[in-house]
Amino acid sequence: MKIAVIGAGSWGTAISGVAAVRAEDVVLWSHDEPVPAGINEHHKNPLYLTDYILPDNVRSTGDFHEALGGADGVIIVVPSPFIRSTIHAAASEFAPDVPVLVLTKGIEPGTGKLMTEVVEEEIGNPSRIAALSGPNHAEEICRGTLAAAVIASEHPGVVEFFKNLLISPNFRLYASSDVVGIETCGAVKNVIAIVCGIAAGSGYGDNTLALIMTRGLAEISRIVCARGGDPMTCMGLAGMGDLVVTCTSPHSRNRSFGVAFAQGESLEGYQARTHMIVEGAAAVKSTAELARELGVEAPITSCLEAALYHGMTLDEALRTLVNREPTEEFYGLDREAC
Repeated sequence: MKIAVIGAGSWGTAISGVAAVRAEDVVLWSHDEPVPAGINEHHKNPLYLTDYILPDNVRSTGDFHEALGGADGVIIVVPSPFIRSTIHAAASEFAPDVPVLVLTKGIEPGTGKLMTEVVEEEIGNPSRIAALSGPNHAEEICRGTLAAAVIASEHPGVVEFFKNLLISPNFRLYASSDVVGIETCGAVKNVIAIVCGIAAGSGYGDNTLALIMTRGLAEISRIVCARGGDPMTCMGLAGMGDLVVTCTSPHSRNRSFGVAFAQGESLEGYQARTHMIVEGAAAVKSTAELARELGVEAPITSCLEAALYHGMTLDEALRTLVNREPTEEFYGLDREAC
């Protein structure tokens, strides 16, 4: 079996190692020139997870035809700002019925589309597309530490294909049909993690972080419900699980960026220094747009958008949030309708 992995960042590198346990051939596509040579010659990604030694049956290329030709399954791990352009460029190389698993987390600016919807528009045949999400830092997955994720698709056969490919005693995989809920949680939790990082970098304590996470989860739930997803999904691995790990872990680039931003570093400076895309910084724009379009209150998201892109100071953002009158804890959620 051949598996193609499109995107050779930290998560793409780690998931290639996971897939290599059951697939005979794993081909990791990268747009970064040093990566194929580093992996093919030394079994190491020279840019991401640089200490991780990949299995011998993982190779790398910068050519879509080499990566996708004859693939029995495709895993997409391209950063959200580049997913449409990358998949558009590769679309002609996708076999019509090859199953596709999307690990990218985000909401497309301007359209409000989830990442599986973007992929579907570019390659067609939505019945073969699934999404995976959960509390999965690549730095731990590549070491085989115990973790879990959820795979979502309306088509159980696609879920089973990727579950059988990736599951292990140390990587537990659960099934869901709630693609909208899984993907919305995965995108918006990155926004909340930046705010937690800002709070930590500003000297606030555990009580404040717990406040941000729980009110952030309520915000995520309102958006999921308004989009037609199941708010119960927000209680699971893709929701609360991923939110906790992203908001608290030093591995989280979203939290780490929030800390740096609170201490005066710009988004551009942080991304240049770390060579990583801050997914939450892109997601905050598209999430705020989507919330306004849906008529959903998303005060944490709106304040972060204003602070990152519209010149609001952190003090002003804090005052805006704490001056809001607390109402019902779960306002905006019609649980019967959802």
